[in-house]
Amino acid sequence: MKKFLCSALLITSAVSAAPKPNIVLIMADDLGLGDISHHVRTFQNKTPVVETPNIDALAQQGLWFTDGHSATALCSPTRYCVMSGNNNYRSYAPWGVWGTFRETAFRDGEVTLGSVVKTAGYQTGFIGKWHLGGDFLDRKTGELYRGADRDNPESQVDLSRFVGHGPKFCGFDYDFTLPCGIQGPIYLAYENEQWYPIKQDSEIVFMNNENAIHPKDLTSKGFGFGDSNWDTRNIGDLISRKAVDFIDEKAKKDAPFFLYYCSPMVHVPHCPPDEFDGVKVNGATPSRHMDMIVELDLQVKRIVDALKANGVYKNTLLVFTSDNGGLQVDPETMATRHRSNGGWAGCKNSPLEGGHRVPFFALWPGHIQPGVSSEFISNTDMLATFAALVGTPVPKNEAQDSNNLLPLLTHRMDQFVQRDFIVLQAGANNEVIYRKDPWKLIIQSDHHCSFWKPKALYNLEENPTENHKKNLIKNPEYNDLVEKMKQEYLDIRTSGVRTAPYNFQ
Repeated sequence: MKKFLCSALLITSAVSAAPKPNIVLIMADDLGLGDISHHVRTFQNKTPVVETPNIDALAQQGLWFTDGHSATALCSPTRYCVMSGNNNYRSYAPWGVWGTFRETAFRDGEVTLGSVVKTAGYQTGFIGKWHLGGDFLDRKTGELYRGADRDNPESQVDLSRFVGHGPKFCGFDYDFTLPCGIQGPIYLAYENEQWYPIKQDSEIVFMNNENAIHPKDLTSKGFGFGDSNWDTRNIGDLISRKAVDFIDEKAKKDAPFFLYYCSPMVHVPHCPPDEFDGVKVNGATPSRHMDMIVELDLQVKRIVDALKANGVYKNTLLVFTSDNGGLQVDPETMATRHRSNGGWAGCKNSPLEGGHRVPFFALWPGHIQPGVSSEFISNTDMLATFAALVGTPVPKNEAQDSNNLLPLLTHRMDQFVQRDFIVLQAGANNEVIYRKDPWKLIIQSDHHCSFWKPKALYNLEENPTENHKKNLIKNPEYNDLVEKMKQEYLDIRTSGVRTAPYNFQ
């Protein structure tokens, strides 16, 4: 794959010679390129319907990747990929670990996003949406509970605490965790893996339309156990305050810190607060979806303000991205001509570019010069990049799909190894993607991975919007290429070979 950096980067002294920077990784939920006004204005040459001034300001200070991707087009599998540095097919659950009570996909002792920085002496914190399973106990038997999230009111699961395989297991000293984000069907928060009562009189109850403070909170995944004081309109304020508290505390210590902030915005249900830090949110735009974009932007501002107030902003590597492409927008949003996919075909869950091409930028004042890169990257690359930054070695048989972007970011291009190909995954329809520029092959499978049938071949240089009328799978001239790429994909998957260069140095 031949790519070139489209902007000059500031060449600085060796990273190792400077104090270790703090690291902040912000991953939004269901946020598409078209939800960021910087993308709409700069790359689509359009006037945005909704403005994201705080995210825009960061993007303009950093390196923006026009070919940045989420590992999959859905939430849970992407979160596994980011945390492990592995493609999802390497786990026992190749299409994702969705249930709160499901067995973790992480193996004992394997490196994770949290462990590689903790090993280097960092103070580590996870805040926000988890969606990676974990261990809870059955009150009756004392054994691990593996029931469904959408259980009945008589369920005997002990929801008072994680007993294992939560954020602590993945290397985080501190966590403030929402097992399902805001969509349910578990409506609870945990601090350091213990249930966090939202108010003093909170109880764990089976939430339904009769006892929910705000019944719209239950419209995504339905009834389930939750905090009696749960109100989705207040969750963004709660988790971003926890992020500020983490920064305020850790910035005073000698050791650097790493904050992984997984905002559940802008996932449904769209329940905007009336205001956030004095700024109107509910009704600020023509739709609740766009109101939630406004709130996310203000969450980011709160975190950045905390970095600046503590004097650590200039020595912080900040990365911003999303867990998958943008939503298929609602009628109110559609009427405004706002499109979350930012000009690409498809949306969340789709194998088309709009399903997995996401906002992606990195900034580090004095080390990363503002600009634009067309390099092909994935959020799976964060583990290798952070490991290289902090100096933690990673075994060759781990984080096998994570590419070290640090030389790219700091303009040590003689040390950067580009990908020759990438393997991605779509969503609930069991589709996978094999991209080898300029070719993109989409392959249909099933939940049991019992067959592999090519369904689309696109030349992204000639057909970047993946016009279905130009689907080359229908052209016999490309039969050999389709078969060749399919076999390459299957060989990669079945052999377990690395899909990213081993360049952690």
